[in-house]
Amino acid sequence: MIAIKTIIDTLNSEEQQKFVAYLHQKNKRKDTKNVQLFKLLSKPESDSKSICKQLYKTEKSNAYHALRKRLFQSLIDFTANKNLEDENSIDMQIIKYILASRTYLLQKNYDIAYKILDKAERLADEHLLFPILNEIYHTKIQYAPNYQKVDLEILISKQKENQKKHQLEDQLNIVYAKLKTVLNAISYQGKVINFETELTQILKASHIELNESLSFKSLYQILAIANISALVTTKYFQIEGFVLKSYDILKNKKDTNKQLYYQIQIVYIIANTLFRNKKFEASIKYIKEMEQLMVLKKGIYQKEFILKKTLVKALNLNYANQQEEAISLIKSVIEKKHNDIESLLDLHLSLLMFYFQKGEYDKAKSILSKFYHTDKWYIEKAGIDWVIKKNVAELLLYIEIQEDNLFYSRLKSFNRGYTAYLKEIGQMRIITFLSFAEQYYKKQTIITTEGFKNKIETAFEWTSTYEEDIFVISFYAWLKNKIEQSNLHKTTLQLLNKS
Repeated sequence: MIAIKTIIDTLNSEEQQKFVAYLHQKNKRKDTKNVQLFKLLSKPESDSKSICKQLYKTEKSNAYHALRKRLFQSLIDFTANKNLEDENSIDMQIIKYILASRTYLLQKNYDIAYKILDKAERLADEHLLFPILNEIYHTKIQYAPNYQKVDLEILISKQKENQKKHQLEDQLNIVYAKLKTVLNAISYQGKVINFETELTQILKASHIELNESLSFKSLYQILAIANISALVTTKYFQIEGFVLKSYDILKNKKDTNKQLYYQIQIVYIIANTLFRNKKFEASIKYIKEMEQLMVLKKGIYQKEFILKKTLVKALNLNYANQQEEAISLIKSVIEKKHNDIESLLDLHLSLLMFYFQKGEYDKAKSILSKFYHTDKWYIEKAGIDWVIKKNVAELLLYIEIQEDNLFYSRLKSFNRGYTAYLKEIGQMRIITFLSFAEQYYKKQTIITTEGFKNKIETAFEWTSTYEEDIFVISFYAWLKNKIEQSNLHKTTLQLLNKS
């Protein structure tokens, strides 16, 4: 029941209509209830017992369970067929060429067979489909002794070169999976792991250096590894040059639009890296490129990337002094239905931050009221870094609206739950920051004393403003703004402009 419901929820209205048409076409009997079941499951308030009663006049029925299993299989078949029609059409065309050529090879019709295989090879090479290329070379080599027009040694050389590329792609896939597992342990389970040590060991064991450039998929995996490292260490400035240079080389060398999904992922990484490095105009340039890529191939990746693109675009607008546009952009997206929970949470938290910076505390509180799950739930969905940011934003909001009980209750809970973790990962300055916030809340006039100002200036271990993380600067701006008694958003932008 849950699995079927989850799949149905991923279908938009057009896809639902197509699936109903698919079921009608598939049904051989008029009394089949699969269309009815699908429509009932599409409703948000549906539950198993009520649906069974509507279909079979009873709350339990073996026929209902059998119908559910058939519908589940139909959903899988429909999804698979749709993918074959869309993004994998090239793969299927090449496979058809290989199968046809093998028929002609068995018939000893070598001229026709090798012409078809040549066409398949060109297509597979253009789209960097290394596993399929291996099948083509395997077939060509197998029948080469019977067809004197081909050079066996050239074929063997081509296959060996392709195997190297395929092996590197496989190795990168393994490295990426291992590093993502480490990141998940840090972000979603709160484990304290030395990520840079793990990165070095995994790359050394795999004999890979971060300087390769092959397919968009390979480059995405390399850049994703670099991005994971920057995410954990917040040192995005260290990967910027490498990210930009790698993409430029591949973009100029390869025919674009061949591995569109990975190309969009790469451009998103670049846009996000530039934003984190406070280069908003440059980031917006890549967001525009991302938007152009998202509409290609009939916009098949539009739905998948819309939230990520919106998030990084809204953040750029906010910090480029276009806060109203940033707020409007997020509001236009979060009102619609989406399945990417992590990106949705990021968008809601960003909107809360925008309202807070603007001084619209009631609207910020309204966003906060939507975060009704436990911290544990949010750690599983969005990661511990998100939860810590949410908690700090919540505490600052309670100070501004003077919610004494909520502030002290949440502060006690935060210190109890995260002090040890923050200490282990070397981020005690968050606790120091909250300590200053608490002192200010207890006695607001303290902010004007020279002694308190000096304590704030000397309490934090800062890198240069250029290297410091943009979100860390944003929180620090709140304290600085209290000292200067200015507009928070304006103070934040002034601090960022110094970089």
